[in-house]
Amino acid sequence: MENKSKLNDKYNPKDFEQRIYENWEQKGYFKAEVDKNKKPYTIVIPPPNITGKLHMGHALDDTLQDILIRYKRMDGYSALWLPGSDHASIATEAKIVAKLKEEGTTKNELGREKFLERAWEWKEHFGGTIQKQIKKIGCSCDWSRERFTLDEGLTNAVKTVFVNLYEKGYIYKGEKMVNWCPYCDTSISDAEVEFEEADTHLWHISYKTPDGKNEIIVATTRPETMLGDTAVAVHPEDERYKDLVGKTVVVPIVNREIPVIADEFVEKEFGTGAVKITPAHDPNDYEAGLRHNLEVIEVFDEKWNMNGLVPEYKGLSMLEARELIVKELKKLGVLVKVEDYKHNVGKCYRCHHTIEPKISEQWFVRMKELAQPAIEAVKSGEIKFVPERFEKTYMHWMENTRDWCISRRIWWGHRIPAYYCQECGEINVAKEAPEQCKKCGSTHLVQDEDTLDTWFSSALWPFSTLGWPEKTEDYEYFYPTNTLVTGYDIIGFWVSRMIFSALEHTGKKPFDHVLIHGIVRDSQGRKMSKSLGNGIDPLEIIDQYGADSLRFSLILNTSPGNDIRYMPEKLEAASNFANKLWNVSKFVLMHIDGQKIEEVSKDQLQYADKWILNKLNVLKKEVKQNLDKFELGVALQKIYEFIWDEFCDWYIEMAKTRLYAEGESKKEVLYTLDKVLADSLKLLHPFMPFITEEIYSKLRPEEETIMLATWPNEEKDFYFEKEAEVIEKMKALITEIRNVRSKMKVVPSKKTKLIFVTTQIKDEIKNCEGFLEKLGFANEILVQETEEGISKNAVSIILDKAKVFIPLEDLVDLEEEKKRLEEEKKKIVSEIERAEKMLANPGFTAKAPEQKVQEEKQKLEKYKAMLVSLEERMSNIGMN
Repeated sequence: MENKSKLNDKYNPKDFEQRIYENWEQKGYFKAEVDKNKKPYTIVIPPPNITGKLHMGHALDDTLQDILIRYKRMDGYSALWLPGSDHASIATEAKIVAKLKEEGTTKNELGREKFLERAWEWKEHFGGTIQKQIKKIGCSCDWSRERFTLDEGLTNAVKTVFVNLYEKGYIYKGEKMVNWCPYCDTSISDAEVEFEEADTHLWHISYKTPDGKNEIIVATTRPETMLGDTAVAVHPEDERYKDLVGKTVVVPIVNREIPVIADEFVEKEFGTGAVKITPAHDPNDYEAGLRHNLEVIEVFDEKWNMNGLVPEYKGLSMLEARELIVKELKKLGVLVKVEDYKHNVGKCYRCHHTIEPKISEQWFVRMKELAQPAIEAVKSGEIKFVPERFEKTYMHWMENTRDWCISRRIWWGHRIPAYYCQECGEINVAKEAPEQCKKCGSTHLVQDEDTLDTWFSSALWPFSTLGWPEKTEDYEYFYPTNTLVTGYDIIGFWVSRMIFSALEHTGKKPFDHVLIHGIVRDSQGRKMSKSLGNGIDPLEIIDQYGADSLRFSLILNTSPGNDIRYMPEKLEAASNFANKLWNVSKFVLMHIDGQKIEEVSKDQLQYADKWILNKLNVLKKEVKQNLDKFELGVALQKIYEFIWDEFCDWYIEMAKTRLYAEGESKKEVLYTLDKVLADSLKLLHPFMPFITEEIYSKLRPEEETIMLATWPNEEKDFYFEKEAEVIEKMKALITEIRNVRSKMKVVPSKKTKLIFVTTQIKDEIKNCEGFLEKLGFANEILVQETEEGISKNAVSIILDKAKVFIPLEDLVDLEEEKKRLEEEKKKIVSEIERAEKMLANPGFTAKAPEQKVQEEKQKLEKYKAMLVSLEERMSNIGMN
């Protein structure tokens, strides 16, 4: 019959991690209840893409959230961790388009309806992959409440928000310059553009006045767009060009006459201080064009090849046209010079292809008014960033935000709820397709082909997932949420949008705190990427070391907002710690042996018991403070040090003598071991849930699960400062005894007397006598009030309120020791003389490398220090 209180001989996470998670899930322990007698605590998971696969960033992010949820659940809250996934419109559509290409077809050939059928099939096949992987880490999400950004409820929320913002005038359709990804064939928002430094050239081109008498030289990184130039701009205060402002120059190749204008956006120090203005293909030029009422001339066609402005370039790619244009400029004698240049190039954050500015009719959200309450919520402290420094990132984004382009020319996503009347052209915006035009009554209505930016729906995540716009029980109880855990790279993408959306649509903040974590980098500090081949698969780590070790390695010593380095050594340390905990738990369980632990009066406890209980109480207080301040890495470090150092290395060793004896003292030790182990497991549980559950189930078989155990809060009547102070002194004494014996090379089997001289702490010494003998290698402990009768050869150790003497004859054969020390002294003196002689030789100090000279000086200092220490030891045993 299986012994339910016995652990397996060896720690092997594969024996229990999967079994435990399935049991948790089956028993419904993750499910949060609407309980008016409890405070709610809510986290909504940053929704991973349905195309996603677990990586180290997810592992860190999810572990942090799980720690907070498990802690709050044990601390008496109704803790909801709501999971879900994002439809990831651009990324998912790109994968499906690539698959169709392999099949020899396209999405246009398939048609919208059939394409969306394929997309839903893709979602069903791949959509749950990352959720299964998240479970492997031990994440205690309430899977019964799992949401998807395209599910019916969230779709209703998206339509409601769109209509509300449109009716308030915050959403509008207009023609503006947007960021366009030629590869994804859609507009993207400013937040979705990533900038990378690239090597290019700066071409200096002469634009001459019509009479050819004067010229202005412009510098550009894109000579192919000059075909669409409609002005040349200079700074109003640039003295070099003041006589040309208001006159015209001629664009080479196309021979278009364009004005020279003055505008403060021009940087006098860049290039020649004169820039070509192409309003159709540059954001700054576009704005300048609006200010100066310039013509807009496009250079590219819909496929981003050259259009027909110059017939011989028509249909060429940008780079092909650039090569021919540069040749033509040389031929015309207007290419003044070409220089190497580095500049930032905008890239699509999804496909990493170069972004092109494009004037296009799109849907926008007017941001200025919406941003203001979101700015105030953070300024006032209503919403707090952890660490606080990330408020600056948020503020910079919100205070400089431009209108948000929310339409995307793709099919997978929330289709824009706008219907165009084919008779009068009226735009009808409504949650459901209207039967007739609100203006003319026509029934000929066609829905907008575009879909909404993925971030439009994820901006509603904290409240749409809880049932909004309906006033559901979940929404009323769990909203606003408490903590958002995310990386600093999506503060602009997502955090800012959730804050302004929540304030606008619910009138409440979406969360209290934004806990920002860093990026998991490789051991060299590099970002993990496919191109570098330095990515680490968390599932492989779990397979080798277990989920607990992965979690431990990610959290130990981490701090909010700072990047962390993945170190294999951390995994080894985590595994070693798990083994240590496993073995000490086996030891405790063996001695408890299934018996019921009796309560013990505090007066019965010995000093060692009170010391460890005092330490535990301090730990409980500090860990709670750390967790409440989101110092999770600090909390884990303290728990780790307590279990390894104080409990395993000290208390267990102190307790062994009493454990192997019978009587009341054994009962006190068992009580202490049981309490300390149980509370330590509870403190560790949020960080390492599997091993703590497995051990706790053996220690407390009568309880369902450690997950539902009460959090071990500080106990005011379990502080024993006086006894703790005494034990710390005894620990210091034992450490010093070990140092003395080590220096004298005394074997562990050699026992000695320990003679305490004191009038003040006799009772304390008596209380500690059992473990002092064992850990101090003593065969006898004597306590006396004077130093009478103590050998002058005895080694002395000074304690507060006491002196401890170890007779040397108990440690070593004095005559043999004296001979050994004499020999050792001869060797050291010989080394000193050799080094001094070498350093006194000018031939050596002048010709030898400086490093070699320094090495000899360091050796000399080392041998002199060794001699002082040796002579002190010789003096202690009566040698002159």
